[in-house]
Amino acid sequence: MAAIDTINNTITNAPLPQVIEKMGLAIAQAQKALDMNSIAMLAELAESPITIGNKETNLLALGFVPSFYAFTEASFEAKMDFTIAESESLTIGGSVGVVLPFDTGGSRGLFAASVNASHTRKFDQEASASSSMAARMVSLPPPDRLLQFLKELNPETPAT
Repeated sequence: MAAIDTINNTITNAPLPQVIEKMGLAIAQAQKALDMNSIAMLAELAESPITIGNKETNLLALGFVPSFYAFTEASFEAKMDFTIAESESLTIGGSVGVVLPFDTGGSRGLFAASVNASHTRKFDQEASASSSMAARMVSLPPPDRLLQFLKELNPETPAT
């Protein structure tokens, strides 16, 4: 029964709030990294000179903007199954026989008897657990303020 106690303790002491908190913090850190990557790409586009004809410009002025991404949902799922089985069996058998008769009438003599008995008790336990985490990320258009700022910097920038 010690294994069953271990399973029960695992279920009741599962740090579900900490798992959800860590997942939320991981998503926030990943979102920050995605945002910082988009900002770095914005600077790289602005600093990438390109000459078209005899006019020099940059990719940002031509309307290229970095991709922006956002997490739209996250889920955590945990499953635990356990099975406990107990079986018991009792077997009794015996035999009686005449070993040696004393007289021909068979009324007196030596008799022998044997008894066989067995008792079996089995316990079986099985436990399984699984968990999964999933996050969904989508591409977003650049922020409206960024597009407006770029338009003010270069009125000739094509609308995106």
